[in-house]
Amino acid sequence: MITPAAHPARPAVLPIDQVDGIARPVVAAGAQYRHGAVQPWHSHRRAQLLYGLSGLMQVITADGAWVVPPQHAVWIPSGREHQSRMLQAVTTCSAFIEPEHAPRVASSCQVLAVRPLLRELLIEATRMDPHYVLHSREENLIRLLLDEIGRAEEIPAHVPLPPEPRLGELCHRFLAAPSIRSGPAQWALQLHISERTFSRRFLAQTGMGFQQWRLRACVMYAISRLALGQPVTTIAYDLGYERPAAFSTMFRKMTGHMPSAHPAAQAAPARAD
Repeated sequence: MITPAAHPARPAVLPIDQVDGIARPVVAAGAQYRHGAVQPWHSHRRAQLLYGLSGLMQVITADGAWVVPPQHAVWIPSGREHQSRMLQAVTTCSAFIEPEHAPRVASSCQVLAVRPLLRELLIEATRMDPHYVLHSREENLIRLLLDEIGRAEEIPAHVPLPPEPRLGELCHRFLAAPSIRSGPAQWALQLHISERTFSRRFLAQTGMGFQQWRLRACVMYAISRLALGQPVTTIAYDLGYERPAAFSTMFRKMTGHMPSAHPAAQAAPARAD
């Protein structure tokens, strides 16, 4: 039995361990997590669309990390082992989809922009009886939900991680405290290899040049800080920029938004003056 929602915009809750036993192509469930909560490494037999109705999440797999701003979702393919971290208190809607009905073919996670129709379909799906009657309005709604998931636009929120342990450790440390001042020569020195060898190895293992990867990591970090309501100037200086305007220009080129206009910043709690 689904627990009634306490708020008109809040999804009803279905225990995750009940999902696989329901003989329907799609089962929707809501959940709420406190700030700092971590879901340990796990995988699902079904594919999952994990939508953040509010709050900020980070999803990590063996091959990368994704920051999921409010009003965005992450597509997690069937069987993909992952860990979720809640960078704020988070309310989620999830659609768990049988692999043969998956509307996306990506083999790795994707962060997706959620338009109003998809958002309302996800919320409504969590309020339906999970044993919805076939050939009914509810089944039609699920079909439309799958269509909208397939059409959703991917946004560049992926920071790939290399499989080599020593290089991977440096990447994880950088993600925790990124800086544009960190250069390939410093990384090569720590790995006891030449800068040329480092650059070649980094590209081969991540699919991105180091500078492109560094900018992507800085943007993802900035988004997480914006979602917490922190000032653009503070974020810029913490990332190593001498002029906040330079940071804002880079951020706009990478995301299509000025920092203060990004969805993460718009959904952030108001700061006390």
